[in-house]
Amino acid sequence: MAPSSKTCTNSPPILQSYLKSPIMKTYSIMFGLLLALPLVSQAQQSFNKLKMDSLFTVLEEKNKVMGAVALYQGDQLVYNRAIGYQSIKDGQKTKATTSTKFRVGSISKTFTAVMVMQLVEQKKLTLETPLAKFFPQFENASSITVEHLLTQRSGLKSFTTDPAYSLYLNQPKTQAQMLEIMLAQKSSFAPGTKYEYSNTNYVLLGYIVEKVTKQSYAEVLKKNIVDKLGLRNTYYGGKINSAQQEASSFRFINDQWTEVPETDMSIPHGAGAVVSTTQDLARFIQALFQHKLVSEASLAKMTSMKDNYGMALTPLPLGPYTGYGHGGVIDGFSAMMSYYPTQKVTMVSTFNGVNTNANDVLVGILSIAFNFPYKVPTYAAPKNLKLDLAKYEGTFSSQQFPLKIVVRKEGEKLVAQATGQGTIDLEARSESEFVFEPAGIVMEFNKSAAGAAYDQFTLKQGGGKFTFTKEQ
Repeated sequence: MAPSSKTCTNSPPILQSYLKSPIMKTYSIMFGLLLALPLVSQAQQSFNKLKMDSLFTVLEEKNKVMGAVALYQGDQLVYNRAIGYQSIKDGQKTKATTSTKFRVGSISKTFTAVMVMQLVEQKKLTLETPLAKFFPQFENASSITVEHLLTQRSGLKSFTTDPAYSLYLNQPKTQAQMLEIMLAQKSSFAPGTKYEYSNTNYVLLGYIVEKVTKQSYAEVLKKNIVDKLGLRNTYYGGKINSAQQEASSFRFINDQWTEVPETDMSIPHGAGAVVSTTQDLARFIQALFQHKLVSEASLAKMTSMKDNYGMALTPLPLGPYTGYGHGGVIDGFSAMMSYYPTQKVTMVSTFNGVNTNANDVLVGILSIAFNFPYKVPTYAAPKNLKLDLAKYEGTFSSQQFPLKIVVRKEGEKLVAQATGQGTIDLEARSESEFVFEPAGIVMEFNKSAAGAAYDQFTLKQGGGKFTFTKEQ
């Protein structure tokens, strides 16, 4: 429910984002890098399809990304491409196409917010309606409003932060069971006083939609959005069905794409259960900003930002431009839906496999789309780099970090493993620098004497820096 990912633990997100990412979270932070990109000129230049093709070709050839992307100028589709595989079953690989359907994680929240605002416009609900009207058993329920839930300011802690989450995410849950799970989490703060991203908020909003309409979330989604816009490939997901062109998700492990177990879709509900395609998502966000789903006044509320979050929309700054959208991760899927209203540019990506920093890929796509300076990466390994990997091995600990990290040689590669987590493969960038791109992890090794083994490294991830020393 997933920019650099967190796990379901409360420890810092080292090595965690790749191994145990929660099912849904926003990607808004990733676009902070775009602020530094200079504009070539104020005039819009012609779209460089050849350069975009070059980017996606290298991403596919180097096994960095699998999935699809769609780019629109106004209502015109100017780029639409899929790379990699939709499914891999018994050695049989099915290529992804531009019609492949993907789980879109927290982009589901934008659908939920639209459905709620429609009910507000129909006067079946108000933004001031207290949670207590529907679920009085929650802490602070009489003070938590629908608006607090929409804007992630309720104080209700996300159920995905509970360590137990990883133990049941593949199991079907009833609404009663989910309520019991969410009720077990204590509130983090008084309603309205702070912002904290929480999947609990949007699961509850999905349940409220059902209570008010006396219909299932899937039925309201179909009637109020899908049928209204003529979307053909958007719906509440179930068990992944490859025969219906639904993609499985993957992680690149031991030099091959390995399927990721799927979350049971009874769990994410209004926070992350939608399945869609790039073109359907593009039509959805375009229609939203064209006031075909909610009024101009409602959209203004949705795009009114506090702590860089509105109502299931986040600001996406791009040089002097400002876009809006939302992203999400569920299992091995990651998706981004973005719209720049002044320029009328829409970009949607739906990935079912990421073996690099997803932020860098999205920066590349939008840089090319807006004709910013951008060099397509080659992902070429450093030439003539011969390393004695045994010198990096050891158990390392840090006073700044609660987990120990074991570094060891496996065959011709170096791997790292934090306490209680799986291993990740480290890629050498130089004699002292190793990276794990999918989680944005950089490990810079140092040694105390020339020719000696490396006895210290600095771990960098998501703006954090932690110094680890080898235990004797």
